[in-house]
Amino acid sequence: MLTLSLLAVVPKTLAWSPTVGLVMLICNIAAIAFARYTVQRPNEGPSGPPLPLLGNLSLGTVIGAACFGHILGTGAILGLSNLGVL
Repeated sequence: MLTLSLLAVVPKTLAWSPTVGLVMLICNIAAIAFARYTVQRPNEGPSGPPLPLLGNLSLGTVIGAACFGHILGTGAILGLSNLGVL
């Protein structure tokens, strides 16, 4: 009985499409750019992948920015689908 009430609360989500992927990509790029200019020590620790436009960031900075980008992207995708844009 509890399972049925929990399933009723889950929102309907979109299937993957190139538009959804583009929104996620834009959010991740924005998060990495945001991290490049706001993290106090972006180069401390093991070096991450070379990002030509943003400079060299540490692996921890890249992983943290990518996690933040996915959180932003999930919110953007859910919000845009709720508004009917996606």
